[in-house]
Amino acid sequence: MTGISDSIIHDEGDFLLIDKPFDWTSFDVVAKIRNTFKIAGLKRKVGHSGTLDPKATGLLILATGRKTKEIASLEVLDKVYEGAIKLGVMTESHDIETPEYGHCSVDHLTEMQIITLASGFEGTHQQQPPMHSAAWHNGKRLYAHARKGVVIKERKTKEIVVHRFEISRIELPMVYFVLHVSKGAYIRVIAHEFGAALGVGGYLASLRRLSIGTYQLSCSNTVSETIEAILHQASTTHQGEGR
Repeated sequence: MTGISDSIIHDEGDFLLIDKPFDWTSFDVVAKIRNTFKIAGLKRKVGHSGTLDPKATGLLILATGRKTKEIASLEVLDKVYEGAIKLGVMTESHDIETPEYGHCSVDHLTEMQIITLASGFEGTHQQQPPMHSAAWHNGKRLYAHARKGVVIKERKTKEIVVHRFEISRIELPMVYFVLHVSKGAYIRVIAHEFGAALGVGGYLASLRRLSIGTYQLSCSNTVSETIEAILHQASTTHQGEGR
């Protein structure tokens, strides 16, 4: 377990680096940690920065106590991810949340084509959020419209920067990558656009966040390790107060 500061159980709070599990929402993690404080007899604010989709894993930063006021300072930071794009097929959500469709052959693709295209993605872009996302439109989350089969074509675009798009391995139909992007970039959209640019379609098959600014996944803890640390620190503090 990576060391967790004992300030997390006090009002001043701390940033908690957590390795978000697969199939958990970011709010699931927040709720679990908040409930742990409650079990420990402590009422603490808990928030998170940089939402990860349920099917993604990796670094999620939680803020506790007064540190929740500093969440905005984390939201502007660049992020680094590793993952895989499956070519020759698409999904409505651009990831593994929805079924595959539009299968086609990728046998004609070359390694040079794929690597060259990735480097061409580097730079500044206007990106439209995917329909299966938590972005807002007229007071509703886009995913709420998507679940009803409604497609909002006039989704508001925003500027993103792809600082680095490195292809780490190619095992067609899978292409493995490392991406360094600015805040607010949807990796699912990049995967979808990458497949479209190759003329075969593609979707995000896996994603893991490695860093947020200078905060590294290698310094994170699991949810269970974090829970254990909070309960242990709270118990130790209560014992000290009883002496």
